[in-house]
Amino acid sequence: MAANSAEAQKQLTLYNIDQAYWTVVSLKHKKTLAESFLSLVKKLDSDVKKMIREGVATKADGLKVGVKVNEAEMALTQVDNGLSLAKMYLCQLCGLPAKYVFDVDDNVGNVTYSNTPQQTAELNADARPELRVLQNSIDISRQTTNLLKAGQLPKVALAGGYTVSNPNVTNSFEKKFAGLWNVGVIVSVPVWNWGDVAYKVRASKNATTIATLEYNEACEKVELQVNQSQFRVDEAYKRLSMAQSNTAKAEENLRCANIGFREGVMESTAVIEAQTAWLQAQSQKIDAEIDVKLSQVALSKALGTLHE
Repeated sequence: MAANSAEAQKQLTLYNIDQAYWTVVSLKHKKTLAESFLSLVKKLDSDVKKMIREGVATKADGLKVGVKVNEAEMALTQVDNGLSLAKMYLCQLCGLPAKYVFDVDDNVGNVTYSNTPQQTAELNADARPELRVLQNSIDISRQTTNLLKAGQLPKVALAGGYTVSNPNVTNSFEKKFAGLWNVGVIVSVPVWNWGDVAYKVRASKNATTIATLEYNEACEKVELQVNQSQFRVDEAYKRLSMAQSNTAKAEENLRCANIGFREGVMESTAVIEAQTAWLQAQSQKIDAEIDVKLSQVALSKALGTLHE
């Protein structure tokens, strides 16, 4: 039971570390995205300032773009601070100093959605340490019942010994070493105990029944957790597919907006809207990719197959 409890705690720790790790990966990619967005709005700000000097854009257009630059810089600062805090939390879970310097090099961009149905996960009760702990409780309760039943059974003991004395009494009081063997049988038969043992046996059997019911209930809950995790994996893949499609459309929209702005047929407001849509689509794509990873980790945790 102690070993199974330790294994359950180990899997929970690994699950928390995986979640913290993918949070760091997500924030790292969002920081890169925030830097790219800041470069876009700065480029637009530079172009609008040139147009203002040439008299083809108004000061209001410049102010709108300037606000977007400030918002992009603030967003980058927030993401950078969030990344630092996420790294500190990951270090804490791993037993490292809070200010330990490290980097994650994990590319989530290779996650793709497949139309092939995902294989249905099946629960193996022996793989979940929590269920093994409950099974240990049932076994202990049954052994306790056997021990209590043994208290009602007759007890037989065989005793033997050898006594040496000087002087000895074997031949009067002869002053020599001599010994005597003695062998005996002791029989103990319980006659009356006021029903104490029978009461304890019934209580122990009831405890076994309760432990069995708790085990069955836990199995049903774990099976439900596995099904929920499986559904979450499927939903995460579908969400990723839609996010990838939206990202492609947002990139094309931004390209058309930039071309229209350079040709003078679109205003800076349209470019800002296209950049904002592009940022949102890219952010949703990162969230979808990370959600796929987290849902897979949750499924492994539910199946009891989460290992180092």
